[in-house]
Amino acid sequence: MRIAQVSSLMEAVPPKLYGGTERIVSFLTEELVRMGHDVTLFASGDSVTSAKLEACWPQAMRLDADAKDYLAPHIIMVEQIARRAHEFDVIHLHIDYLSYPILDRMNTPFVTTLHGRLDLPVLPPLYSMFPHVPVVSISDSQRTPLPEANFIGTIYHGLPTELLSEGPGDKGYLAFIGRISPEKGPDAAIRIAGAAGWKIKIAAKIDNADKAYFEEHIRHLFDLPHVEYIGEINDDRKSEFLGNAAGLLFPIAWCEPFGLAMIEAMACGTPVIAMRNGSVPEVVDDGITGFIVESEAEAVAAVGKLSSLDRGLVRRTFETRFSARRMAEDYVDIYQELIADRRPRLIAV
Repeated sequence: MRIAQVSSLMEAVPPKLYGGTERIVSFLTEELVRMGHDVTLFASGDSVTSAKLEACWPQAMRLDADAKDYLAPHIIMVEQIARRAHEFDVIHLHIDYLSYPILDRMNTPFVTTLHGRLDLPVLPPLYSMFPHVPVVSISDSQRTPLPEANFIGTIYHGLPTELLSEGPGDKGYLAFIGRISPEKGPDAAIRIAGAAGWKIKIAAKIDNADKAYFEEHIRHLFDLPHVEYIGEINDDRKSEFLGNAAGLLFPIAWCEPFGLAMIEAMACGTPVIAMRNGSVPEVVDDGITGFIVESEAEAVAAVGKLSSLDRGLVRRTFETRFSARRMAEDYVDIYQELIADRRPRLIAV
């Protein structure tokens, strides 16, 4: 199958540091190549892939100090894809709705995975304008605010099974990984760890958009004796960081569409304590791969039960439910359905 994968130009594929969507694009692309498909990746020029790379901008725009207009390079990329659409059996987009007006007028089947939040007021009228455009959700919960969209499947994210390794979880700390932002709940994680009498290590990025929040609400918490901030980390450091932790605290304060950190922890055998929000009930098997809680008090109590969980079972559950191969196979099923729907049907006479 000739497949085009289309990534945002904001981050390289895979990203140099933080970047959940671009990491998933990379994992999917590499797995499709391993499965024998002919894959072309449209991405920034500093991307690294075993697929054919179509460099649509010299480098990731987040790392380009001179990049002021983020939209123009993406429009250029969409036009490049449109001009080459006939070369592919299917086009898989990870850039939200930017391509809909042009690709909707072409014959090549395409599908978009929606990676972000869908509760924005501009989206219902947009999807009412494109009610037949096929989209994939990354959790069933993600779909709730946008019934206007044509969801043709839910496909959970997956990681290569060799990417992260199981760890002992015996270094005496809890982990928090992701972004320092209100919706991720780093302040709650710090409170939970403190109330439970545990140290917490925080591996997180601070976006420009969240710097004011960090300065006002979080910076002083890093001075607490049980808190250690280690900064943003890449995949090479995650096995050690997550594998040595007794548990991952995931006290989200919003409807998280998926939550990649949860399956990263599971890949390391590390159970997750997560607030019942968004995709959490779909990702965490309560009492098996972690605990789903309703409050900080329940989270504190759950910390005391982490040692009762089998870290080997946590890892095996990850391998069954959240591998990159499973994710790729699910997408191939979607591609085949889209291609079959576009083929002319023979009419008996």
